[in-house]
Amino acid sequence: MSKHKFLVAVAVAIGVAAGIPGSHRVAAQPGEHGGPGEHGGGKEPPVRLTTDLRGFDVFHVQATGLPANTTFTVFLIEQAGPPFGAAEYIGDFTSDDHGMADNTFRLIVAEAFASTLVDGQRVRVDLNQVGAWFADPTGDDFCLGPDSPVTPFDGDNEAGVQAFNSANTTPLPAP
Repeated sequence: MSKHKFLVAVAVAIGVAAGIPGSHRVAAQPGEHGGPGEHGGGKEPPVRLTTDLRGFDVFHVQATGLPANTTFTVFLIEQAGPPFGAAEYIGDFTSDDHGMADNTFRLIVAEAFASTLVDGQRVRVDLNQVGAWFADPTGDDFCLGPDSPVTPFDGDNEAGVQAFNSANTTPLPAP
């Protein structure tokens, strides 16, 4: 698959639905080195905020036009683009032979935060953005070539670049 086709074809919906009627949607944007296009739509909102009812929220990822059989790591992050700030790994999704992926994560999204030290003081950092990286450092080679950067966004501390994020969208709501 060519870089151009990948950039144009990918569609990932990331959004928020409040626990009241109606929903709010945002679409993923290209990552730090380019990546997916955007596509909203669908029947179910990608994030259903149900922590108060069930003890977790439902975060649903659907994608098409991805490179076939490629795994992506997903993080809730402080900033959508570099330097990203605080980050929380929430899981992986893998595309099938046709470049399609569908995965549901069950976690707390609406109140996701990190506790960190800033100038010697403990502060809360809200994780209101989403980013996904190529899980394999060679996963982005079709797009960036064999000498693409290796990032630490995978369990073995070796991942490719950020493929897409929630930049230029409405962030998840603050608690």
